[in-house]
Amino acid sequence: MSKAKAYKEPKTFEEAIERLQQLVDALEEGDVPLEQSLEAFEEGQLLTAYCQQKLAGAEETLKKLASEASDELDGEEN
Repeated sequence: MSKAKAYKEPKTFEEAIERLQQLVDALEEGDVPLEQSLEAFEEGQLLTAYCQQKLAGAEETLKKLASEASDELDGEEN
């Protein structure tokens, strides 16, 4: 898949979500030409992948923190 012309990697997860919402709103209105609709869809796919990557990273961080906290509690019990 080629990168969408309008795609600019977001700086934050929240920025990506906001842009996704803009794309959805524009597509739902229905007066976007086909070529622009396809570009918006492609950009949406790239933004979705970005968000999934950020969420996976956050999940890993939370698992690590929970494991460390659990290990500390187990160490205090002994």
